[in-house]
Amino acid sequence: MPAKIYYDNDADLSLLKDKTIAILGYGSQGHAQAQNLRDSGCNVVIGQRPGGPNYDLAVKHGFKPMSLSEATAAADLINILLPDEVQGDLFRSEIRGNLKSGNILMCSHGFNIHFGQVEAPAGVGTLLVAPKGPGHLVRSEFEKGGGVPALIAIGEGDSEETKQLGLAYAKGIGGTRGGVIETTFAEETETDLFGEQVVLCGGVSELVKAAFDTLVEAGYQPEMAYFECLHELKLIVDLFYQGGLSYMRYSVSNTAEYGDYTRGPRIVTEETRAEMKKILTEIQNGQFAREWILENRAGAPAFKATRRRDRNLLIEQVGRQLRSLMSWIDDKEPA
Repeated sequence: MPAKIYYDNDADLSLLKDKTIAILGYGSQGHAQAQNLRDSGCNVVIGQRPGGPNYDLAVKHGFKPMSLSEATAAADLINILLPDEVQGDLFRSEIRGNLKSGNILMCSHGFNIHFGQVEAPAGVGTLLVAPKGPGHLVRSEFEKGGGVPALIAIGEGDSEETKQLGLAYAKGIGGTRGGVIETTFAEETETDLFGEQVVLCGGVSELVKAAFDTLVEAGYQPEMAYFECLHELKLIVDLFYQGGLSYMRYSVSNTAEYGDYTRGPRIVTEETRAEMKKILTEIQNGQFAREWILENRAGAPAFKATRRRDRNLLIEQVGRQLRSLMSWIDDKEPA
């Protein structure tokens, strides 16, 4: 069954005219959605703790940030855009007690609602509006007159009115310009986690590291390995983005295309596919969510140690050196 997709003509921005929207967290998605909504004529308040760069950024952008409690109490629609790992605790301590019947509790990733870390009290609807792109792109595309496609879902038992408010919100951030796909909290959460772990982050990172190590261990220069296994990946991904697998294959050489068809299946084997299914099961049954929640309750020691280790891998050291010589790249370092 084809997905239901909504566009500008399907959404009525005036439904938000007399509403106050609280954006809780002024990070990647928060800063983009808040500014886009304000530019669309919506009344927006920001909940952001003082003393950090996100607070200062909100002030620089002309907002007057308040506490999460105050922002929640002042709003009709409350969008929790805080990091997944802190949402549950902050919801229980600062948000839940300030919700009123008739409020709509929102998110842009269903992790905490789907896995029961955030549970809306009686009389409070739940709504997901999830742009399918990072915040800086949500903002820049909106400013150019475009929009990043988005997903929309309402909680079980929520009304058509909630969905219409969600479509209005999506229009306010530019989502209906690109198309808004109707989904469920479960589908958005589980596919998002699967994509991150198996392809976009986990799968690609491990493939790049393994390929780099294979060439270096075989005696090839690390700089050559970096270009072939990491740097050029952007060129291929851009072709995917523009025209899918077929356009990528059309754009590369026949030699590369033949290697794709004949060697790719030797990398992603039946064993790999079986592991993908195992990972999907761990996401669906909540195992991954429990693991991540417990890791953070312990202070995230394994997560932080792995982050430190991987930042010092040879591929990262070589990359930093090479990017410093490429004036056209705005080289980024993690904070």
